[in-house]
Amino acid sequence: MELIKKFEAQAPEIVFEWNDSESEARGWVVINSLKGGAAGGGTRMRKGLTKEEVLSLAKTMEIKFAIAGPPIGGAKSGIDFDPTDPRKVEVLTRWYKAIKPLLKNYYGTGGDLNVDEKEEVIPITHSLGIEHPQEGVLVGHYAPDEATKAQKINNLQRGVVLPVTSESIAPKIKNTLTVSDLITGYGVAEAVKHYYSVFRGSDLDGKRAIIQGWGNVGASAAYYLALNGVKIVGIIDRNGGVLNAEGFGFQTIREFFENKSQNSLVATDMMDYAEVNEKIWSIGAEIFVPAAASRLVTEQHLDQMVATGLEVISSGANVPFADEEIFFGPIATKADSLVSIIPDFIANCGMARTFAYLMSDEAQVNDQAIFSDVSNRILMAIKKCFEVNQSLVGIMRSAYQLALSSHKSLFL
Repeated sequence: MELIKKFEAQAPEIVFEWNDSESEARGWVVINSLKGGAAGGGTRMRKGLTKEEVLSLAKTMEIKFAIAGPPIGGAKSGIDFDPTDPRKVEVLTRWYKAIKPLLKNYYGTGGDLNVDEKEEVIPITHSLGIEHPQEGVLVGHYAPDEATKAQKINNLQRGVVLPVTSESIAPKIKNTLTVSDLITGYGVAEAVKHYYSVFRGSDLDGKRAIIQGWGNVGASAAYYLALNGVKIVGIIDRNGGVLNAEGFGFQTIREFFENKSQNSLVATDMMDYAEVNEKIWSIGAEIFVPAAASRLVTEQHLDQMVATGLEVISSGANVPFADEEIFFGPIATKADSLVSIIPDFIANCGMARTFAYLMSDEAQVNDQAIFSDVSNRILMAIKKCFEVNQSLVGIMRSAYQLALSSHKSLFL
């Protein structure tokens, strides 16, 4: 615990603050450290976002790199602006122009809450002369020669937006999706599968799950869980949700996934938010996937789920608990003492790991190789946790201690 408190209290190395000259938007890049010569972390946008939120996410990213690699510092970009505003792309363009020197030399970014990797981050940064949003990590950490840089940039450019077509992993829907659309949610589901295999010696068939959020992460996590035999008993999204105590089967979850509109749930029998929020937490489920914004899971939510059979939380959202503290506030501490928690830096490391893999010398730019690498990395992390703690509680604390005691990636 002392190690965690010390890390939490340490001041970030760089804080870049921006005030947009043409709108009310404000933004921050927080770089917790330039360990290994670089730092990485995605860009999020929401009205009311604060510098403190960006700081907490930057620290989470630093821990995530101990799992995902490469061994670099954590960072995050955050913009306080309404993502539904029609000026969104203009704001993002001015933002990336302002931080271009960082993105060319030592900072790498990607998509995050309300900012899409494929549709916004990549095309906007490319239009500004940034070869890829991860160029800064490539330059600052790997320091490649020109030929090697060109090859790794090519891997990143192809791999992140690669269509997922392999039969075993491609969603059976009418639209072909890309690695960036699916990889984080896939990893969240794989974390659950590996947890049950390693800690409980069982599979997922017949387990029940609650999903919070129906963006790329929540929807794809639910799809892959349902593919593994999980019954989704409830989905709560920002505009409402659906409940089914018997569990929605794979076919229905596939339809919800396919019909998703603007990262929101669309369903015939949608309940309004107030009604679903009142009922979902006590419907009864072994698995909970928080995959919406940060700091939404309250103590009341936790108590209701624990009382009705909760076994494991796989954190699709960064910092999911509604605590003021960055890591171990009272709700997170209580949750870790009652159920198994697969922390965010393991469960949702899929995109960070994809970047690291595509920059490695061993990278193969095909969907099977990328998805297998992410699954194997998460499995190794869960096995590491089990080596030091075979209990079904305290897993999150063990994972933090492992990550923070490692000066490099746990696997390098």
